[in-house]
Amino acid sequence: MKQALCGLFLSLFFLLLLLPLSLSRCDTSPQGLIVHLYLEDEKRIIALDLEEYVRGVVAAEMPANFQLEALKAQAVAARTVTARRLKRFGGPGYPAVQGADLSDDINDSQAWLSKKELVSKWGLWNYYGFWKKICTAVEETKGLVITYEGKLIDAVYHSTSGPKTENAEEVWGAYLPYLRSVDCLYDRHSPKYSQEQVFSVNGFQSKLGVERIPTVGGLPFIQILNYTSSGRVKRIRVADQVYQGKELRSLLGLYSTNFSYRFVKGQIIFKTIGYGHGVGLCQYGADGLAQQGKNFLEILHYYYQGIEIKKLALQ
Repeated sequence: MKQALCGLFLSLFFLLLLLPLSLSRCDTSPQGLIVHLYLEDEKRIIALDLEEYVRGVVAAEMPANFQLEALKAQAVAARTVTARRLKRFGGPGYPAVQGADLSDDINDSQAWLSKKELVSKWGLWNYYGFWKKICTAVEETKGLVITYEGKLIDAVYHSTSGPKTENAEEVWGAYLPYLRSVDCLYDRHSPKYSQEQVFSVNGFQSKLGVERIPTVGGLPFIQILNYTSSGRVKRIRVADQVYQGKELRSLLGLYSTNFSYRFVKGQIIFKTIGYGHGVGLCQYGADGLAQQGKNFLEILHYYYQGIEIKKLALQ
């Protein structure tokens, strides 16, 4: 009996030891539509089947414990973003690296994680169930993309919206008819729905690159000048300098431009609602809608206006 248990233990031990190594091996012969992905940390390009790439994006971009219909909505959005970048469909690819279509840098394209990285993220015991769920979401939406008037849309998405999503032009300056502000009352279960960030006056000045901020009534002179239609800060004055809300967010590392501030004992406390730029699909909102019984098509049509969901036409 002891020998049997010992053998079982050793088998499990070697499985745990060898599985991450096997997962790190990329498929060298992908089939179908190929995505050439540049791995920033490794400084190399790997080739992936489109659907395999989308699985890695969904797993990296959205919590795996979300509702299946939310994961399916994410899969369609991620596939659309990908196709729009591919040169095969008229996209720019990844200009920074010759031969690459996208990178795994979230500041450029979309997050992506390998199976080995997902074992580290989820833990081995959760990996099998979560990966199966991700694969189901991608398989059940295979080839589907989002279009507007026959063209692939810029299917941007973000973590947590707050009460409303944002109009595209408020963030990037360009009006897009399918990226309009909508009410979002379904994301309040997000851990990042409401947060506070605290700055000393010196720290605040340092991040803005100013030596001194004049005071009024003993308090630093800060004034919100106006808001976007969704309630986010559009312009804000600090001393004699006017900043765009998105600019101040970037300088301070705020979670969103939906913020307010107050002074407490020599500190400036910023309270933010939401997380991300606020445009397009709200990921926690998608999960909230799925909890209410909405399917992925209804979720996508809610966050992207006037769209059609079609099979990607290979050219």
